[in-house]
Amino acid sequence: MKQEVIETEELSYSPCRYGASRMLFRGPRRRLDRPYIAFIGGTETYGKFISKPFPAQVEKIMRQTCVNLGCVNGGIDAFVNDPTIMEICQGADMTVVQIMGANLLSNRFYSVHPRRNDRFLRASTVLQAIYQDVDFSDFSFIRHMLGALHAKSPDRFETVVKELREAWTARMTNMLRQTGRRTILLWFSEDDLNDEHWSDRSNQLQADPLFVTRAMLEDLRPLVQDIVVVNPSSEALSQGTCGMIYPESQESAASEMMGVDCHTEACAALIPSLRENLYKPV
Repeated sequence: MKQEVIETEELSYSPCRYGASRMLFRGPRRRLDRPYIAFIGGTETYGKFISKPFPAQVEKIMRQTCVNLGCVNGGIDAFVNDPTIMEICQGADMTVVQIMGANLLSNRFYSVHPRRNDRFLRASTVLQAIYQDVDFSDFSFIRHMLGALHAKSPDRFETVVKELREAWTARMTNMLRQTGRRTILLWFSEDDLNDEHWSDRSNQLQADPLFVTRAMLEDLRPLVQDIVVVNPSSEALSQGTCGMIYPESQESAASEMMGVDCHTEACAALIPSLRENLYKPV
């Protein structure tokens, strides 16, 4: 499967590659032989349908090269298993890591596509044993599968959630030890960061990042410089798709994403942390 390349008549993402990585990143390609800040994360970091996503806005304000390594529908696996990305982060003055869902990674129960981490590949024999009454050949996407498993048995599903959270914590720890302590974690979501049980949320399995709690992030604090939490304001969210650039066929998808003003607020929240921590000894 080839990684998706998103282009419209009005917005070009100038896809580019770095080193030996098989991933296509948002360009134009940035030079790595001068000081830079690296950004890794999912669709928001990439800036799908956004002319100037928050990494580009940070670059303009900080007047320092920002390398956008975001991946549409990406999870931790898209980055931690890519030596080129980890090397770029190690060479950065600072790395900003957008928090991605615990559902978007391979674990003891199922495997995801190595780059499109929202794609379901296969269920393990362990998960098949737990859910003998489920035909896993019916699924192509992770959220679809998880929704079906929860509907089949909420009690058994708690075992799945526990495994995903443990796998997420282990994978994040692995990644942060590679990127180094000059890292800022970014929670950029309409959903609050808290320790509320996932099933108590009004949107349950539609929350993003899925299954990640405040306690899980606090466990990672010793490995990073800072944790920045961005919940876009009601004013920013009310703008909807205003200013976004997308083909008519993608209007529904665009309406589900955080818009231009949300990215501006993410940038505004990151700038103070970057200025405080960029040259602080670690």
